Amino acid sequence: MSALSHVPVLRDEALAWLRPRDGACYLDGTFGGGGYARAILEAAACTLVAIDRDPAAIARAAVLAAHYHGRFKICEGRISEICKLLEALGVASLDGAVFDLGVSSYQIDDPARGFSFRQDGPLDMRMGGAGITAATLVNSVSESELADILYEFGEEKASRRIAKAIIERRRIEKFTTTADLAGVIRSVVRPDKSGIDPATRSFQALRIAVNDELGDIESALIQAASLLSPGARLVVVSFHSLEDRIVKRFFSKASGRAPGVSRHDPAGLQGGAQAAFKLLTARPVSPGAAEMRANPRARSAKLRAMERLPA
Repeated sequence: MSALSHVPVLRDEALAWLRPRDGACYLDGTFGGGGYARAILEAAACTLVAIDRDPAAIARAAVLAAHYHGRFKICEGRISEICKLLEALGVASLDGAVFDLGVSSYQIDDPARGFSFRQDGPLDMRMGGAGITAATLVNSVSESELADILYEFGEEKASRRIAKAIIERRRIEKFTTTADLAGVIRSVVRPDKSGIDPATRSFQALRIAVNDELGDIESALIQAASLLSPGARLVVVSFHSLEDRIVKRFFSKASGRAPGVSRHDPAGLQGGAQAAFKLLTARPVSPGAAEMRANPRARSAKLRAMERLPA
């Protein structure tokens, strides 16, 4: 089990909200390193289906499949394909689901995957084996398109300056490595007081664009929620504001807490649709100080949970 020995962010909190029980069926929508999956399988004599688009994660899952024979199944695919993947396994409903969004530590720490600006590697960033690479993206899109990607998916205020520098540089030589791209970004953006590397937001933006992460999240939440039985819980851990915004809005709407019209507006007197879920986390759960010290990557994590109400 050493290949799956790392502890995922907010693991104990996620497990507490999910409440695994014997005989139930759960979904781990983002297998990654398998930390959540193993915790769920250890917590109860339940069955678990996991999904991941990364072939490397699928290979790691063989350890769990052998150890928890008959109780664990892994599906290679995107989280936007939940219903299709589970239907193929004959799973029509779930007693709970958990998502650990974003890029996994295994992907970040492997220079060959091209996710990190801290280590040099090919400018790839694909979570799966298909689709365009980050190199193709930065070497082909227009300056305005690139600026929009950096601003929308990275919330990068210097998006236009960075896009201009990238376009000017690629006219001379195409980008092929992470260090090359990070160097160009750092040449036009100074470090701020937070100490965050100037390339952080741009790399996040390109990764999200390459993998259509936000579109996948929206689809995954809808599909997972539709499969939950009464009393089942949906637990989601996000790592940046774009992810958390999608989760927060979806949970608010599903629990009948979506921002409504003004109390002075006559439309506010009209009753809305009955909520299908109960919001369990009025405020997101964050990692404690000890976890953040042990794992600095955990500092931005937020956990939200909701429960399916009786029909």
